[in-house]
Amino acid sequence: MGALTAEDVLRVWEQGSACAPLERALLLLSAADAAPVGELAALPIGARDRRLLALRAATFGAKMPLAGRCPRCAQDLECTLDARELAAAGSEALAPAYEWRSGETVVRYRLPDSRDLVAVEGCAPEDAGRALLERCILQAARADEKLQPKDLPEEAASALAEAMARADAGAETTIALTCPACAHRWTVLFDVLTVLWADVTRRARRLLQEVDALARAYGWREADVLALSPRRRSLYLEMVTG
Repeated sequence: MGALTAEDVLRVWEQGSACAPLERALLLLSAADAAPVGELAALPIGARDRRLLALRAATFGAKMPLAGRCPRCAQDLECTLDARELAAAGSEALAPAYEWRSGETVVRYRLPDSRDLVAVEGCAPEDAGRALLERCILQAARADEKLQPKDLPEEAASALAEAMARADAGAETTIALTCPACAHRWTVLFDVLTVLWADVTRRARRLLQEVDALARAYGWREADVLALSPRRRSLYLEMVTG
């Protein structure tokens, strides 16, 4: 996964500021490897997020600070995550179909992708999980009799959902935390897109400030400023600000 250039950062930030998070993820990946958005949207969520982690490491570095607060004593704490280690935690899950069996019930399914998440956004929270599951069922049968996804018993649906989660390693990343004050332990969900988009926003705003300062001082166009390496931009800014 290549790093985002200065031009990439500004373009994606501008386009993505008015988009939903799922669209931002695809914009970021498309800018990094020039793959069609439709192709990226078909990636299983775990595979997509591993690419986002690789993009974060390539563009902003592997180390990611994480802040939290103990739910028991309200102590603030900080730790550092490694994007490359998280990306390596699972392998690309690219099989077109998987099979799950329980007694006489057999289900062929695929892994959820970004298109599925968009499709269930309008569902009530209590219905979204089941709707997502049903979208991913390719074929279901019980005792050789065809079974509609909506007719899969709730117990079987829960077990199938767990199997899908295991198959798509990395689709949901939890971080274990321990409070240094009271030793309480808990887990939090880690969303790489939230971290990466915050990085992009900070970088974009800083780039615009640099363009503004150097354009005023030298009359350069935005493209001229962005074409400079970060080191050279920094040196010019030092001379401008004295």
